[in-house]
Amino acid sequence: MDAKSSDRDLGAPLLILPGLLCDSRMFGETLAAFPGSAVVDGFYAGCDRIEAMADYAIARMPGRCALLGHSMGARVALEVIRKVPDRVERLALVDTGVHPVKPGEREGRYTLRDLGRDQGMAALVAQWLPPMMGFAGLRDEALMDLLYAMAVDAGLATFEAQIEALLHRPSVDALLPTIACPTVAIVGRQDQWSPVAQHEAIAATIPGAQLRVVERAGHMMPAEAPRAFHAGIQEWLAMPAHAHIS
Repeated sequence: MDAKSSDRDLGAPLLILPGLLCDSRMFGETLAAFPGSAVVDGFYAGCDRIEAMADYAIARMPGRCALLGHSMGARVALEVIRKVPDRVERLALVDTGVHPVKPGEREGRYTLRDLGRDQGMAALVAQWLPPMMGFAGLRDEALMDLLYAMAVDAGLATFEAQIEALLHRPSVDALLPTIACPTVAIVGRQDQWSPVAQHEAIAATIPGAQLRVVERAGHMMPAEAPRAFHAGIQEWLAMPAHAHIS
């Protein structure tokens, strides 16, 4: 769904940018917990570059928002803030990274792509999803079924477009030190794909940024540990918009 324009008591509305193969199903509890919040759905309409995904998001943003990006969505959020910084009141970067393409990353993503081409999207997701989860999430059958169906529904064409976007992601090295809005980096302690150390580096690079680590959760932390996630989001949303988190 597109972003809603209604304001909340805490300021600009919360807008969520999903990650790879994710949509609003990933954030069902968050949407319920924060009235007026919205997710940019539609899997970025098949965009195959982060910059184009940012344009897609900007076209669906309210005039000003609290912007939360999860995983790939955090990289999209950084492009949004590069393009229209005056429209972002505050920024949350969740279970993500800011590094360039790592050795072996291209090969790993293409191995999954080729599995999908050969055996179908269900086989791709069956291999991709479990390493994204924390220990408790893996044992939550209902949650696994929800996330599995979401990712399968995204389809192979979406996966191929989104991994190309990630493999051609723009550098943010010069951008991060210029971010002037209240910023938080939030990560699941058991996130093996985007570990805590990456978020420590993010928080150290963005002036005034804070780090929040959610215990007993992996890369899909917003769905795995929503209560703890929401506590961090509530603190971030309550910070004065004109000042850094300190």
